[in-house]
Amino acid sequence: MSKPIAAAIALPGRPSPVPVWAHSPIPGLLLTCTIAGAAYALRLIPGVGSFSPMIIAILLGTALHNTIGTPARAKAGVVFSLKRLLRLAIILLGLQLTTQQVVAVGGTGMAIIVSTLLATFLITKALGRLFGVDRRLAELIAAGTAVCGASAVIATNSVTRAPDEDVAYAVACVTVFGSLSMFLYPALPGLLHLDAHHFGLWSGASIHEIAQVVAATFQDGREAGEFGTIAKLSRVMLLAPLVLGLGMLATWRRATEDRVHARAPMPWFVFGFIALIGVNSLGVVPLEARHVLVPATTFLLTVALAAMGLETDIRKLKARGLRPLALGAASWLFISGFSLALIKMVY
Repeated sequence: MSKPIAAAIALPGRPSPVPVWAHSPIPGLLLTCTIAGAAYALRLIPGVGSFSPMIIAILLGTALHNTIGTPARAKAGVVFSLKRLLRLAIILLGLQLTTQQVVAVGGTGMAIIVSTLLATFLITKALGRLFGVDRRLAELIAAGTAVCGASAVIATNSVTRAPDEDVAYAVACVTVFGSLSMFLYPALPGLLHLDAHHFGLWSGASIHEIAQVVAATFQDGREAGEFGTIAKLSRVMLLAPLVLGLGMLATWRRATEDRVHARAPMPWFVFGFIALIGVNSLGVVPLEARHVLVPATTFLLTVALAAMGLETDIRKLKARGLRPLALGAASWLFISGFSLALIKMVY
């Protein structure tokens, strides 16, 4: 008997041999990268280009998993994409931000952004309890609405540790309502008597995704578009303190509930994110390198969201019902109304 055949036969009392491919991330990486590539290709279709490739990737991954199924040999690579590549992408996000951008927003503008973020997060959490939504899912919807959409959801889950289905549901919520803002906001500056500066600030302080802010604000002109983007990027900076704060809260909660000393689920990658903001603020990153790293970061996030889709079971999503969707809607209405009210009061 040949050695390969003999190795494939389980002897009595011994565990079955584990195939070599079961530990290799390569098949899964090829699958997640292929889905990410398909997401970019689909954006070439008229009308689809307004959606982030990350959103398209999670939809494709979910469709594949729930129709054909995720191949067993892809498991290791899917997990690698969800953890390693995701954290690397969030670290690299720091190269898209500078402290100078915060200065450009101004003290008043930054105060509006911070107040809106904190109020939205806390109100969404409170409404989650009122609506009967699971605490972890409510926390993900709150982070995605308050900070930066899908990126905030998956970063926050590093400490929230919700099931993949909850992450997918939260991403779906922030995508739906962020997209509504993207289409509705451009029709409102005249009606609400907002000049380009104030419209940019409102959009940057309240619309979910960076791409959605860009799409909405540039329809009102270059000034609104540029300021809206800067305001949004300043808001993204607040992802780091939010995730660190949630990590400390999770530690306190576990210690209180279990009455044992609990280690913090420390998201070390957030410190890498902060460090690269500092590096980028010094202006030492060559422009040529940024032209490569910025799209590479988006691609890595898209690969991670493809992996998220490959781990998502639609039956479990359906089991969550419509309450989380109602929570996402309430959170969207709150952040839009609250930030607009602050701008009207201050300016």
